[in-house]
Amino acid sequence: MKNLIIILICLLAVKHSIAQEPAPNDQYKYFDVKGLQITKAKFEDRRKTNMYLDIPGDSANHMKLIERVETGQINDVKNLYELIGNTTGSKLDETKPLVIIYHPGPDLCNSGGSSSVEFKSKWFKELESGVFKITASKPVYIYKDEQGVERYKALMTWYKDPEGTIERLFFRYHYPCSSFTVIGKDGNYISYFGEFGKESVWAAAKRLAKPAGSK
Repeated sequence: MKNLIIILICLLAVKHSIAQEPAPNDQYKYFDVKGLQITKAKFEDRRKTNMYLDIPGDSANHMKLIERVETGQINDVKNLYELIGNTTGSKLDETKPLVIIYHPGPDLCNSGGSSSVEFKSKWFKELESGVFKITASKPVYIYKDEQGVERYKALMTWYKDPEGTIERLFFRYHYPCSSFTVIGKDGNYISYFGEFGKESVWAAAKRLAKPAGSK
């Protein structure tokens, strides 16, 4: 009888403990780009539009949407041009937009894929040709973590992010695949987070290459 009572007490304790634990689906909260909480269904629907990426929120069990395109302005753009110039060992034209392709380190997006070397080579040559027509220079390839860029070393030269400057100014989170930013001579910039197309880079460069006030 005594053993039976002990077993019953243990079972009740386990049942109470399970009841206190939230179900796995209840552990996460979801927020839109304005920080307003939304349902998981709305979160996933907006994420599927490819206009947004998801990043960790203010808590370990919070997920937040961010827009994939960010515009802004940095101070002391002259020093940034000098820093990148010193890193690459070349003199940059400060009157032209600076195009930076950024590799955040290995992830599921940039570590796989079946694209051939020939395809990648053609893609980057077309990217560089389009950028050169706009800025009279090629993109600068910057990495945070060298792991993952080995597969591209035969195609272009990569440089370590000097003092973590590019990450600090433009890429606060690890966005999948790679990202780019284009900085204009006045410090205005356009950043695109995550996997991108050549046309997006060209459009941003053209926009920042225009004189102030032009449309």
